[in-house]
Amino acid sequence: MEDPAASGAGSQPANGNGNGNGGGKGKQAAPKGRETFRSQRRESEGSVDCPTLEFEYGDADVHAAELSELYSYTENPEFTTNRRCFEEDFKTQVQGKEWLELEEDAQKTYVMGLLDRLEVVSRERRLKVARAVLYLAQGTFGECDSEVDVLHWSRYNCFLLYQMGTFSAFLELLHMEIDNSQACSSALRKPAISIADSTELRVLLSVLYLMVENIRLERETDSCGWRTARETFRTELSFSMHNEEPFALLLFSMVTKFCSGLAPHFPIKKVLLLLWKVVMFTLGGFEHLQALKIQKRAELGLPPLAEDSIQVVKSMRAASPPSYTLDLGESQLAPPPSKLRGRRGSRRQLLTKQDSLDIYNERDLFKTEEPTTEEEEEPAGDGERALDGELDLLEQDPLVPPPPSQAPLSAEQVAFPKGLPWAPKVRQKDIEHFLELSRNKFIGFTLGQDTDTLVGLPRPIHESVKTLKQHKYISIADVQIKNEEELEKCPMSLGEEVVPETPCEILYQGMLYSLPQYMIALLKILLAAAPTSKAKTDSINILADVLPEEMPITVLQSMKLGIDVNRHKEIIVKSISALLLLLLKHFKLNHIYQFEYVSQHLVFANCIPLILKFFNQNILSYITAKNSISVLDYPCCTIQDLPELTTESLEAGENNQFCWRNLFSCINLLRLLNKLTKWKHSRTMMLVVFKSAPILKRALKVKQAMLQLYVLKLLKIQTKYLGRQWRKSNMKTMSAIYQKVRHRMNDDWAYGNDIDARPWDFQAEECTLRANIEAFNSRRYDRPQDSEFSPVDNCLQSVLGQRLDLPEDFHYSYEIWLEREVFSQPICWEELLQNH
Repeated sequence: MEDPAASGAGSQPANGNGNGNGGGKGKQAAPKGRETFRSQRRESEGSVDCPTLEFEYGDADVHAAELSELYSYTENPEFTTNRRCFEEDFKTQVQGKEWLELEEDAQKTYVMGLLDRLEVVSRERRLKVARAVLYLAQGTFGECDSEVDVLHWSRYNCFLLYQMGTFSAFLELLHMEIDNSQACSSALRKPAISIADSTELRVLLSVLYLMVENIRLERETDSCGWRTARETFRTELSFSMHNEEPFALLLFSMVTKFCSGLAPHFPIKKVLLLLWKVVMFTLGGFEHLQALKIQKRAELGLPPLAEDSIQVVKSMRAASPPSYTLDLGESQLAPPPSKLRGRRGSRRQLLTKQDSLDIYNERDLFKTEEPTTEEEEEPAGDGERALDGELDLLEQDPLVPPPPSQAPLSAEQVAFPKGLPWAPKVRQKDIEHFLELSRNKFIGFTLGQDTDTLVGLPRPIHESVKTLKQHKYISIADVQIKNEEELEKCPMSLGEEVVPETPCEILYQGMLYSLPQYMIALLKILLAAAPTSKAKTDSINILADVLPEEMPITVLQSMKLGIDVNRHKEIIVKSISALLLLLLKHFKLNHIYQFEYVSQHLVFANCIPLILKFFNQNILSYITAKNSISVLDYPCCTIQDLPELTTESLEAGENNQFCWRNLFSCINLLRLLNKLTKWKHSRTMMLVVFKSAPILKRALKVKQAMLQLYVLKLLKIQTKYLGRQWRKSNMKTMSAIYQKVRHRMNDDWAYGNDIDARPWDFQAEECTLRANIEAFNSRRYDRPQDSEFSPVDNCLQSVLGQRLDLPEDFHYSYEIWLEREVFSQPICWEELLQNH
């Protein structure tokens, strides 16, 4: 997998006319260089003007948007084909009526007939019937007058189709298409794969996706029958039915088969969307996760949560976006003071840092730099070259007018925070560490893990321990790790562990032995879909289900295809990021070592540098990108006549403030990165080594509270490794971390004095974790039932009296066996006596 660290910290090249050593040459830059600087300044000032994004994070986008993303714009002509196939079949079965005019019983009868006609040998006839079913699932749009009607009848028809057994029938057809070796070999022989190579698969997956997405959606007006059908469908998808694997595992196998190159014609976007929605439907979304967490804490006897994290994040306000000076002078690790003295504008570098992310601070335009002498510097690395080029840009125009967002705020506009948003937390380990240091200091010895004995310690230490214990937080993971240690130590006395057969547990058991391949496959596709990835000959082709048979010949057709391809990639990133986050959160709640197993394989597959590579771009541009054509989106395209392709029609539609799916993807990837690195010092060091601080700080330009929160969390965990100079130069970022991120008492994140910041055997940390994971998986899943702990008969007469079934010819060779196995074997009686 490609290493994103090679790209360095800076994503923009240095000014060609400036110098990294900050000499006087920067004052005599060519007009072209000055114009470049001004254009960059205008661009960055535009980012400062970015208003607060009114984004509400959730499990998924609105229902219509989630359905429209199933189809690429290249597939639009197939809506007409589906309608034609249905009408031709419907006319042969029902005379003089339309679908919406039929009674429910007549509709069920017709669907039963459709399913019967699916069971034919001819692929062509089977495909026509499948298209007729797809037209029903799409809402019989030919008989509807509005988009609302299409969505209503799509949902109604999907419940009807499920109740008549359509899902099982299409699942059998999907198995047949996956095993269709002729289609695979035909696709492998083709130099270029197009949308025509996956027609049958796309029809089947579309029907399955529409059924899952429509039935998954809960509404208060749903009838009791629909609610019962939803729960039955959830159970059918969650558990192994008819000795078959859960549906999610079938989709995972399609992903790995696609990535292995054995089935390049698979419509991977549809597979990933369906896989994500199946996992969400069967395991539950984020709100369901929170409810499960509360329930599990109550079962384990743990105190309730201090706050609802979802509601806290929703109530948070975004910080003011950083000015363009945030990126200027950005350095992963600040240069030594000797180089700072020789660098022109170094003092301004420190001063301009004070402007970022502080809504209470006005900019002082008249800060001046002290005259410095020029010194020769060594050639800088990639990150420093970009840094020095940005410093040169800063020097060319010392007086920068304040952007509108930096204007002084009135007393009414300034709302000082009343308190910190999160309740502080303390781990048991933190209390033990605090007492260990205190005992060593005051009484000269320690008492191990004893946190109750405070004899010999001064009164302030008593008060400190009392405060720490008031905020002590015991997580579900702590309890699970402790239970696992006890099961490893005392397997006989504690007996067999009772593991509840939940959907999450069943999914993990099914994924266990192929999980590394699943994670690698997902990350390969994510890498291919990332906007920062460059096309390579050895990368997988993820565009098989978007490229038309005949490539565009006009400029407008090329523009449309370009938008379609970009939209296609964005949807893939969205589905993979949401899928991985859901899996990690559910596995962590089910058992911490299941979460660690998935996390470790993601880390081994270079997930951390891959996410950083994704963010090493202009994130604000990515989030505000408009890669959609509203008139071609479902269900709009099924109601209105498609307009003639013009530049205006391509750009027509709602001018949204941002792209929901892209902002959703960015937040998911940041949450994923937080999950992988939290409390893992070796992985935190990966963030430092890959120079993630400037990459992450650029993401703070997006004025959205949730995204900023997770960026600040990632910056907080690595501040202790970045050095004092970095912290000094980024005080406003440090202030934002203090205001928005949860506090851990005794955590010296802002000073770097924590013991965890010292040299650490990171490899040993990962190896210990891996040993614990393997012990857990071996104990719970590898051991055959009733083998290791079966009762043993110790009575000599009973053992000798047991009748053994010997081979028929044994009595012929009995004497030979006796001679070879007994008489000819020397017996060392001395060793026998010594051993006993």
